[in-house]
Amino acid sequence: MENFTFYNPTKLVFGKGQLNTLPEELESYGKNVLLVYGGGSIKRNGLYNEVMDQLHKAGVTVTELSGVEPNPRLSTVQKGVELCREHSIDFLLAVGGGSVIDCTKAIAAGAKYEGDVWDIVLRKHIATEALPFGTVLTLAATGSEMNSGSVITNWETNEKYGWGSPVTFPKFSILDPVNTFSVPKDHTVYGIVDMMSHVLEQYFHNSTNTPLQDRMCEGVLTTVMETAPKLLEDMESYEHRETILFNGTIALNGMLQMGYRGDWATHGIEHAVSAIYDIPHAGGLAILFPNWMEHVLDTNVDRFKQLAVRVFGVNEKSGSDNEIALEGIRRLREFWSSLGAPSRLADYDIDDKNIEKMAEHVMSRGAVGNFKSLAYDDAVAILRASL
Repeated sequence: MENFTFYNPTKLVFGKGQLNTLPEELESYGKNVLLVYGGGSIKRNGLYNEVMDQLHKAGVTVTELSGVEPNPRLSTVQKGVELCREHSIDFLLAVGGGSVIDCTKAIAAGAKYEGDVWDIVLRKHIATEALPFGTVLTLAATGSEMNSGSVITNWETNEKYGWGSPVTFPKFSILDPVNTFSVPKDHTVYGIVDMMSHVLEQYFHNSTNTPLQDRMCEGVLTTVMETAPKLLEDMESYEHRETILFNGTIALNGMLQMGYRGDWATHGIEHAVSAIYDIPHAGGLAILFPNWMEHVLDTNVDRFKQLAVRVFGVNEKSGSDNEIALEGIRRLREFWSSLGAPSRLADYDIDDKNIEKMAEHVMSRGAVGNFKSLAYDDAVAILRASL
Protein backbone atom coordinates (compact mmCIF):
# COMPACT_ATOMS: atom_id res chain seq x y z
CA MET A 1 0.00 0.00 0.00
CA GLU A 2 1.25 3.50 -0.87
CA ASN A 3 1.07 6.55 1.38
CA PHE A 4 -2.10 8.51 0.77
CA THR A 5 -4.25 11.43 1.84
CA PHE A 6 -8.01 11.07 1.51
CA TYR A 7 -10.03 14.23 0.95
CA ASN A 8 -13.69 14.47 0.06
CA PRO A 9 -15.63 17.49 1.35
CA THR A 10 -18.94 16.76 -0.44
CA LYS A 11 -21.97 16.50 1.82
CA LEU A 12 -24.08 13.54 0.65
CA VAL A 13 -27.82 13.89 1.29
CA PHE A 14 -29.34 10.51 0.44
CA GLY A 15 -32.88 9.16 0.47
CA LYS A 16 -36.53 9.67 -0.35
CA GLY A 17 -37.81 13.23 -0.11
CA GLN A 18 -34.39 14.77 0.49
CA LEU A 19 -34.96 17.46 -2.13
CA ASN A 20 -36.81 19.30 0.65
CA THR A 21 -33.43 20.06 2.22
CA LEU A 22 -32.39 22.22 -0.75
CA PRO A 23 -33.39 25.62 0.74
CA GLU A 24 -31.38 24.86 3.87
CA GLU A 25 -28.35 23.78 1.86
CA LEU A 26 -28.46 27.00 -0.17
CA GLU A 27 -28.65 29.37 2.80
CA SER A 28 -24.98 30.33 2.91
CA TYR A 29 -24.26 30.66 -0.81
CA GLY A 30 -25.89 33.86 -2.07
CA LYS A 31 -29.05 34.64 -4.00
CA ASN A 32 -28.16 34.27 -7.69
CA VAL A 33 -28.32 30.64 -8.82
CA LEU A 34 -27.53 29.13 -12.23
CA LEU A 35 -29.68 26.03 -12.76
CA VAL A 36 -27.97 23.61 -15.16
CA TYR A 37 -29.76 20.65 -16.74
CA GLY A 38 -29.94 18.52 -19.86
CA GLY A 39 -32.38 17.85 -22.66
CA GLY A 40 -35.64 18.25 -20.81
CA SER A 41 -36.33 14.93 -19.08
CA ILE A 42 -36.58 16.72 -15.72
CA LYS A 43 -39.46 18.74 -17.15
CA ARG A 44 -41.25 15.66 -18.47
CA ASN A 45 -40.99 13.76 -15.18
CA GLY A 46 -41.90 16.71 -12.96
CA LEU A 47 -38.56 17.11 -11.18
CA TYR A 48 -37.99 20.55 -12.73
CA ASN A 49 -41.11 21.91 -11.04
CA GLU A 50 -40.15 20.32 -7.74
CA VAL A 51 -36.69 21.90 -7.87
CA MET A 52 -38.11 25.29 -8.84
CA ASP A 53 -40.52 25.13 -5.91
CA GLN A 54 -37.63 24.57 -3.53
CA LEU A 55 -35.58 27.35 -5.16
CA HIS A 56 -38.50 29.74 -4.73
CA LYS A 57 -38.74 28.73 -1.08
CA ALA A 58 -35.06 29.56 -0.77
CA GLY A 59 -35.77 33.03 -2.14
CA VAL A 60 -33.12 32.89 -4.85
CA THR A 61 -33.06 34.38 -8.35
CA VAL A 62 -32.72 31.62 -10.96
CA THR A 63 -30.97 31.76 -14.32
CA GLU A 64 -31.21 28.62 -16.46
CA LEU A 65 -28.81 26.75 -18.73
CA SER A 66 -30.51 23.82 -20.43
CA GLY A 67 -29.47 21.43 -23.17
CA VAL A 68 -26.28 19.95 -21.69
CA GLU A 69 -25.23 17.12 -24.00
CA PRO A 70 -24.62 13.46 -22.95
CA ASN A 71 -20.94 14.12 -23.76
CA PRO A 72 -20.88 17.73 -22.46
CA ARG A 73 -19.35 20.12 -24.96
CA LEU A 74 -16.97 22.99 -24.52
CA SER A 75 -19.40 25.34 -26.30
CA THR A 76 -22.03 24.66 -23.62
CA VAL A 77 -19.49 25.23 -20.85
CA GLN A 78 -18.51 28.53 -22.43
CA LYS A 79 -22.17 29.55 -22.59
CA GLY A 80 -22.51 28.77 -18.89
CA VAL A 81 -19.42 30.82 -18.02
CA GLU A 82 -20.89 33.78 -19.88
CA LEU A 83 -24.17 33.44 -17.97
CA CYS A 84 -22.31 33.38 -14.66
CA ARG A 85 -20.57 36.63 -15.48
CA GLU A 86 -23.63 38.30 -16.97
CA HIS A 87 -25.90 37.48 -14.02
CA SER A 88 -23.34 37.67 -11.18
CA ILE A 89 -23.99 34.04 -10.28
CA ASP A 90 -23.19 33.06 -6.70
CA PHE A 91 -24.01 29.35 -6.89
CA LEU A 92 -24.64 26.67 -9.51
CA LEU A 93 -27.12 23.81 -9.16
CA ALA A 94 -26.72 20.81 -11.47
CA VAL A 95 -29.89 18.76 -11.87
CA GLY A 96 -29.21 15.65 -13.91
CA GLY A 97 -26.66 12.91 -14.41
CA GLY A 98 -22.90 12.90 -14.65
CA SER A 99 -22.74 14.90 -17.88
CA VAL A 100 -24.68 17.79 -16.37
CA ILE A 101 -22.50 17.70 -13.26
CA ASP A 102 -19.27 17.51 -15.29
CA CYS A 103 -20.40 20.51 -17.32
CA THR A 104 -21.26 22.40 -14.13
CA LYS A 105 -17.80 21.75 -12.68
CA ALA A 106 -16.18 23.23 -15.77
CA ILE A 107 -18.48 26.25 -15.68
CA ALA A 108 -17.74 26.78 -11.97
CA ALA A 109 -14.00 26.75 -12.59
CA GLY A 110 -14.18 28.70 -15.83
CA ALA A 111 -16.19 31.50 -14.24
CA LYS A 112 -13.24 32.21 -11.95
CA TYR A 113 -10.63 32.15 -14.73
CA GLU A 114 -10.02 35.07 -17.08
CA GLY A 115 -8.71 32.87 -19.90
CA ASP A 116 -10.35 30.16 -22.02
CA VAL A 117 -11.88 27.39 -19.91
CA TRP A 118 -10.41 24.86 -22.36
CA ASP A 119 -7.02 25.73 -20.83
CA ILE A 120 -8.28 24.18 -17.60
CA VAL A 121 -9.42 20.99 -19.33
CA LEU A 122 -6.06 20.74 -21.12
CA ARG A 123 -4.32 21.32 -17.77
CA LYS A 124 -2.49 24.34 -19.13
CA HIS A 125 -4.06 26.19 -16.22
CA ILE A 126 -4.74 24.59 -12.85
CA ALA A 127 -8.02 25.78 -11.34
CA THR A 128 -7.37 27.23 -7.89
CA GLU A 129 -10.87 28.59 -7.30
CA ALA A 130 -14.38 27.90 -8.51
CA LEU A 131 -17.91 29.06 -7.88
CA PRO A 132 -19.63 26.81 -5.33
CA PHE A 133 -22.13 24.32 -6.72
CA GLY A 134 -24.40 21.49 -5.65
CA THR A 135 -26.16 18.65 -7.42
CA VAL A 136 -29.52 16.92 -7.57
CA LEU A 137 -28.69 13.56 -9.14
CA THR A 138 -31.02 11.79 -11.57
CA LEU A 139 -28.84 8.95 -12.89
CA ALA A 140 -26.79 6.27 -11.16
CA ALA A 141 -23.59 6.06 -13.16
CA THR A 142 -20.58 8.33 -13.01
CA GLY A 143 -20.04 9.18 -9.35
CA SER A 144 -19.47 12.80 -10.39
CA GLU A 145 -21.84 13.84 -7.61
CA MET A 146 -19.16 13.06 -5.01
CA ASN A 147 -15.84 13.64 -6.71
CA SER A 148 -13.92 16.49 -8.32
CA GLY A 149 -13.49 14.99 -11.79
CA SER A 150 -15.02 16.13 -15.06
CA VAL A 151 -14.84 15.13 -18.73
CA ILE A 152 -15.43 17.72 -21.46
CA THR A 153 -15.55 17.33 -25.26
CA ASN A 154 -14.30 19.92 -27.75
CA TRP A 155 -16.42 18.93 -30.72
CA GLU A 156 -14.66 21.40 -33.02
CA THR A 157 -11.34 19.60 -32.59
CA ASN A 158 -12.66 16.10 -31.75
CA GLU A 159 -10.89 16.14 -28.39
CA LYS A 160 -12.29 14.75 -25.14
CA TYR A 161 -10.36 14.88 -21.89
CA GLY A 162 -10.80 14.33 -18.21
CA TRP A 163 -9.61 16.86 -15.64
CA GLY A 164 -10.24 17.77 -12.03
CA SER A 165 -9.27 20.02 -9.16
CA PRO A 166 -9.67 20.05 -5.36
CA VAL A 167 -11.90 23.12 -5.85
CA THR A 168 -14.44 21.27 -8.00
CA PHE A 169 -16.03 18.99 -5.42
CA PRO A 170 -19.77 19.64 -5.07
CA LYS A 171 -20.65 21.39 -1.81
CA PHE A 172 -23.57 18.99 -1.45
CA SER A 173 -25.32 16.35 -3.51
CA ILE A 174 -28.94 15.32 -3.06
CA LEU A 175 -29.65 11.72 -4.09
CA ASP A 176 -33.24 10.49 -4.06
CA PRO A 177 -33.64 7.07 -5.74
CA VAL A 178 -37.15 8.09 -6.81
CA ASN A 179 -35.58 10.60 -9.20
CA THR A 180 -34.01 7.70 -11.12
CA PHE A 181 -37.30 5.82 -11.67
CA SER A 182 -37.89 7.44 -15.06
CA VAL A 183 -34.44 6.59 -16.42
CA PRO A 184 -35.05 4.28 -19.42
CA LYS A 185 -33.58 0.81 -19.66
CA ASP A 186 -30.70 1.63 -22.00
CA HIS A 187 -29.44 4.47 -19.81
CA THR A 188 -29.90 2.34 -16.71
CA VAL A 189 -27.71 -0.32 -18.31
CA TYR A 190 -25.11 2.26 -19.32
CA GLY A 191 -25.02 3.50 -15.74
CA ILE A 192 -24.43 -0.03 -14.44
CA VAL A 193 -21.59 -0.58 -16.92
CA ASP A 194 -20.07 2.79 -16.06
CA MET A 195 -19.94 2.21 -12.31
CA MET A 196 -18.55 -1.30 -12.77
CA SER A 197 -15.90 0.08 -15.12
CA HIS A 198 -14.89 2.64 -12.52
CA VAL A 199 -14.34 -0.13 -10.00
CA LEU A 200 -12.41 -2.25 -12.49
CA GLU A 201 -10.17 0.67 -13.41
CA GLN A 202 -9.23 0.91 -9.74
CA TYR A 203 -8.96 -2.84 -9.15
CA PHE A 204 -6.10 -3.22 -11.60
CA HIS A 205 -3.05 -1.68 -9.96
CA ASN A 206 0.51 -2.64 -9.04
CA SER A 207 0.59 -1.86 -5.32
CA THR A 208 0.93 -4.60 -2.73
CA ASN A 209 -0.92 -5.33 0.50
CA THR A 210 -4.35 -4.00 -0.47
CA PRO A 211 -6.62 -6.77 0.87
CA LEU A 212 -9.28 -4.41 2.22
CA GLN A 213 -9.36 -2.29 -0.93
CA ASP A 214 -9.64 -5.46 -3.04
CA ARG A 215 -12.58 -6.72 -0.99
CA MET A 216 -14.27 -3.33 -1.13
CA CYS A 217 -14.01 -3.28 -4.93
CA GLU A 218 -15.19 -6.86 -5.17
CA GLY A 219 -18.10 -6.06 -2.84
CA VAL A 220 -19.30 -3.21 -5.06
CA LEU A 221 -18.99 -5.33 -8.21
CA THR A 222 -20.81 -8.27 -6.65
CA THR A 223 -23.59 -6.09 -5.27
CA VAL A 224 -24.14 -4.39 -8.64
CA MET A 225 -24.16 -7.74 -10.46
CA GLU A 226 -26.66 -9.22 -8.01
CA THR A 227 -28.94 -6.19 -8.21
CA ALA A 228 -28.79 -5.21 -11.88
CA PRO A 229 -30.91 -8.05 -13.33
CA LYS A 230 -33.52 -7.53 -10.62
CA LEU A 231 -33.69 -3.82 -11.38
CA LEU A 232 -34.13 -4.40 -15.10
CA GLU A 233 -37.08 -6.66 -14.27
CA ASP A 234 -38.65 -4.04 -11.98
CA MET A 235 -37.56 -0.58 -13.10
CA GLU A 236 -39.55 1.24 -10.40
CA SER A 237 -38.29 -0.81 -7.46
CA TYR A 238 -37.18 1.71 -4.84
CA GLU A 239 -35.00 -0.91 -3.17
CA HIS A 240 -33.10 -1.81 -6.34
CA ARG A 241 -32.79 1.80 -7.52
CA GLU A 242 -31.49 2.74 -4.07
CA THR A 243 -28.84 0.01 -4.12
CA ILE A 244 -27.60 0.86 -7.60
CA LEU A 245 -27.59 4.60 -6.88
CA PHE A 246 -25.45 4.21 -3.78
CA ASN A 247 -23.06 1.83 -5.52
CA GLY A 248 -22.52 4.35 -8.30
CA THR A 249 -21.46 6.98 -5.78
CA ILE A 250 -19.16 4.69 -3.81
CA ALA A 251 -17.56 3.41 -7.01
CA LEU A 252 -15.86 6.74 -7.69
CA ASN A 253 -15.80 8.96 -4.61
CA GLY A 254 -12.18 8.08 -3.78
CA MET A 255 -12.84 5.56 -1.01
CA LEU A 256 -11.94 2.50 -3.08
CA GLN A 257 -8.64 3.92 -4.29
CA MET A 258 -6.93 4.78 -1.03
CA GLY A 259 -3.31 3.60 -1.06
CA TYR A 260 -2.82 2.88 -4.77
CA ARG A 261 -3.32 4.20 -8.29
CA GLY A 262 -5.76 2.52 -10.63
CA ASP A 263 -5.15 2.05 -14.33
CA TRP A 264 -7.62 4.26 -16.30
CA ALA A 265 -6.28 3.44 -19.77
CA THR A 266 -9.63 2.09 -20.94
CA HIS A 267 -11.30 5.40 -20.12
CA GLY A 268 -8.63 7.18 -22.14
CA ILE A 269 -9.27 4.94 -25.14
CA GLU A 270 -13.02 5.39 -24.87
CA HIS A 271 -12.66 9.15 -24.73
CA ALA A 272 -10.84 8.95 -28.05
CA VAL A 273 -13.69 6.92 -29.56
CA SER A 274 -16.54 9.11 -28.33
CA ALA A 275 -14.64 12.30 -29.19
CA ILE A 276 -15.02 11.30 -32.83
CA TYR A 277 -18.24 9.29 -32.86
CA ASP A 278 -20.17 10.81 -29.92
CA ILE A 279 -21.32 7.39 -28.69
CA PRO A 280 -22.51 6.77 -25.11
CA HIS A 281 -19.47 6.66 -22.86
CA ALA A 282 -20.48 3.49 -21.05
CA GLY A 283 -21.37 1.79 -24.33
CA GLY A 284 -17.78 2.32 -25.41
CA LEU A 285 -16.49 1.02 -22.08
CA ALA A 286 -18.55 -2.17 -22.38
CA ILE A 287 -16.90 -2.83 -25.73
CA LEU A 288 -13.34 -1.84 -24.86
CA PHE A 289 -12.83 -3.08 -21.32
CA PRO A 290 -12.80 -6.86 -21.97
CA ASN A 291 -10.42 -6.32 -24.89
CA TRP A 292 -8.09 -4.20 -22.73
CA MET A 293 -8.17 -6.97 -20.13
CA GLU A 294 -7.16 -9.61 -22.65
CA HIS A 295 -4.43 -7.35 -24.04
CA VAL A 296 -2.77 -6.74 -20.66
CA LEU A 297 -3.52 -10.12 -19.07
CA ASP A 298 0.14 -11.14 -18.87
CA THR A 299 0.94 -8.09 -16.72
CA ASN A 300 -0.43 -9.86 -13.64
CA VAL A 301 -2.38 -13.06 -14.31
CA ASP A 302 -2.90 -13.62 -10.58
CA ARG A 303 -4.90 -10.40 -10.30
CA PHE A 304 -7.19 -11.40 -13.15
CA LYS A 305 -7.55 -14.86 -11.63
CA GLN A 306 -8.52 -13.35 -8.27
CA LEU A 307 -11.24 -11.28 -9.96
CA ALA A 308 -12.50 -14.31 -11.88
CA VAL A 309 -12.77 -16.45 -8.76
CA ARG A 310 -14.06 -13.90 -6.26
CA VAL A 311 -16.45 -11.91 -8.46
CA PHE A 312 -17.39 -14.14 -11.39
CA GLY A 313 -17.49 -17.43 -9.53
CA VAL A 314 -14.94 -19.30 -11.63
CA ASN A 315 -13.74 -22.50 -9.98
CA GLU A 316 -10.11 -21.90 -9.00
CA LYS A 317 -9.30 -25.53 -9.86
CA SER A 318 -10.98 -25.50 -13.26
CA GLY A 319 -7.82 -24.91 -15.28
CA SER A 320 -4.53 -23.04 -15.45
CA ASP A 321 -4.26 -19.55 -13.99
CA ASN A 322 -4.43 -18.12 -17.50
CA GLU A 323 -7.51 -20.16 -18.40
CA ILE A 324 -9.29 -19.10 -15.21
CA ALA A 325 -8.43 -15.44 -15.85
CA LEU A 326 -9.74 -15.63 -19.42
CA GLU A 327 -12.94 -17.28 -18.22
CA GLY A 328 -13.48 -14.35 -15.83
CA ILE A 329 -13.11 -11.91 -18.71
CA ARG A 330 -15.54 -13.96 -20.78
CA ARG A 331 -18.09 -13.88 -17.97
CA LEU A 332 -17.76 -10.11 -17.62
CA ARG A 333 -18.45 -9.66 -21.33
CA GLU A 334 -21.34 -12.13 -21.11
CA PHE A 335 -22.85 -10.32 -18.11
CA TRP A 336 -22.79 -6.92 -19.82
CA SER A 337 -24.25 -8.44 -23.00
CA SER A 338 -27.02 -10.07 -20.96
CA LEU A 339 -28.03 -6.61 -19.74
CA GLY A 340 -28.18 -5.32 -23.30
CA ALA A 341 -24.85 -3.50 -23.51
CA PRO A 342 -22.99 -3.47 -26.85
CA SER A 343 -20.02 -5.75 -27.40
CA ARG A 344 -18.47 -4.49 -30.65
CA LEU A 345 -17.76 -1.06 -32.11
CA ALA A 346 -19.69 -2.30 -35.13
CA ASP A 347 -22.80 -2.06 -32.94
CA TYR A 348 -22.39 1.72 -33.38
CA ASP A 349 -21.48 1.38 -37.08
CA ILE A 350 -17.84 2.14 -36.31
CA ASP A 351 -15.30 0.60 -38.68
CA ASP A 352 -11.51 0.80 -38.91
CA LYS A 353 -11.44 4.12 -40.80
CA ASN A 354 -10.35 6.21 -37.81
CA ILE A 355 -8.37 3.65 -35.81
CA GLU A 356 -5.10 5.54 -36.19
CA LYS A 357 -6.73 8.89 -35.45
CA MET A 358 -8.26 7.50 -32.27
CA ALA A 359 -4.96 5.95 -31.19
CA GLU A 360 -3.23 9.28 -31.72
CA HIS A 361 -5.84 10.92 -29.49
CA VAL A 362 -5.18 8.30 -26.81
CA MET A 363 -1.47 9.14 -26.90
CA SER A 364 -1.94 12.92 -27.08
CA ARG A 365 -0.95 13.31 -23.43
CA GLY A 366 1.71 10.61 -23.50
CA ALA A 367 1.50 6.97 -22.49
CA VAL A 368 -1.68 5.93 -20.67
CA GLY A 369 -2.27 3.30 -18.01
CA ASN A 370 -0.82 2.72 -14.56
CA PHE A 371 -1.35 -1.05 -14.30
CA LYS A 372 0.35 -1.36 -17.68
CA SER A 373 1.61 1.63 -19.63
CA LEU A 374 0.23 1.53 -23.16
CA ALA A 375 1.94 2.84 -26.27
CA TYR A 376 0.40 3.77 -29.62
CA ASP A 377 0.56 0.21 -30.96
CA ASP A 378 -1.25 -1.09 -27.87
CA ALA A 379 -4.08 1.38 -28.41
CA VAL A 380 -4.37 0.36 -32.04
CA ALA A 381 -4.45 -3.34 -31.09
CA ILE A 382 -7.18 -2.85 -28.49
CA LEU A 383 -9.27 -0.76 -30.86
CA ARG A 384 -8.92 -3.31 -33.65
CA ALA A 385 -9.85 -6.14 -31.30
CA SER A 386 -12.99 -4.15 -30.43
CA LEU A 387 -14.26 -3.75 -33.99
